[in-house]
Amino acid sequence: MAKEKDDNYWRERLTPEEFHVCREAGTERPFTGEYWDAFEDGHYRCRCCGEVLFHSESKFESGCGWPSFDAAAAPGVIAEQFDDSFGMRRTEILCANCGCHLGHVFPDGPTDTGLRYCVNSLSVKLHPKE
Repeated sequence: MAKEKDDNYWRERLTPEEFHVCREAGTERPFTGEYWDAFEDGHYRCRCCGEVLFHSESKFESGCGWPSFDAAAAPGVIAEQFDDSFGMRRTEILCANCGCHLGHVFPDGPTDTGLRYCVNSLSVKLHPKE
């Protein structure tokens, strides 16, 4: 994972809320993010580096209050690491290109993949299909 930029670089490019979520592994409150209930056609890019991470076809309503996807846009665009913060055992997901914190992945998805990528809206940007 290429995480070569320092905090000052990201602070200059992100809002304080985006920096907290993307670079400090923060979490936005459920049902408050820009994309939790958006279902436009397009693709979701990393807010930090612009890498395409998810396609709208893989998005589904999970009821959790965050954008949820059942698959990454391509193999290798999502990195995973163990997260035991707050006394929980979870799998954190990050942009494999720049290390942006995206959220977590859970093995409780309702589709054939069985996965639910639970993503902070502040970590991604929707680029609608033209």
